[in-house]
Amino acid sequence: MKKYTCILFDLDGTLTYSHPGIYGCFRYALQQLGLGEPTMEQLRKCIGPSLMYSFQNYFGFDEETARLATAKYRERYAVEGWAENAPIEGALETLKALKQAGYKLAMATSKPLIYASKISEKFGFSKYFDVEVGSGVDGSFPTKASVIAEVMRRLNVRADECLMVGDRHHDADGAKENGMDCVLLKVGYAENEEEYRIAQPKYLLEDFAQLQTFLL
Repeated sequence: MKKYTCILFDLDGTLTYSHPGIYGCFRYALQQLGLGEPTMEQLRKCIGPSLMYSFQNYFGFDEETARLATAKYRERYAVEGWAENAPIEGALETLKALKQAGYKLAMATSKPLIYASKISEKFGFSKYFDVEVGSGVDGSFPTKASVIAEVMRRLNVRADECLMVGDRHHDADGAKENGMDCVLLKVGYAENEEEYRIAQPKYLLEDFAQLQTFLL
């Protein structure tokens, strides 16, 4: 195994199970727009990518409608949606072990940082991260690739020193765009085995126990 010095972590589906809040906010947004109930297939696809991407690609909205839907989603998320989640087994213990082993750690999420940082603090993740980067409600860092690039800039690290840890193809795609290796954990929201095959991550592991063994 090559020696990594910096490990980046996705949030939704990697460190936390966030679907109750996300599903509720998508339902709220569509309701506010006078639309029907989303299907479970649509909702499952929405965990991972940005809100604009989800509304445009999975609900067929044009850009203007997608922006309105995003604003409605965030109305509910800011009040209660952000807290409707739970940590994934082994996540906190792994962060602690990797930090003690001398790794630089970062959170790299497409979720707006104002909410991601609250979740990170709630579950005790934040004290192990050297930097936390998420998208901005002003439209900054709109893709996983841009989030990853910002982590590297802030920590002044090269792509070949880093490993992105995620659960979906968006994590693998963003890592590849930056020339970075990626490991996907089978703990999150990938739709099926086909998603892993298409994403082609450098590594595919079952859970945090395997990740600890791999890195330590």
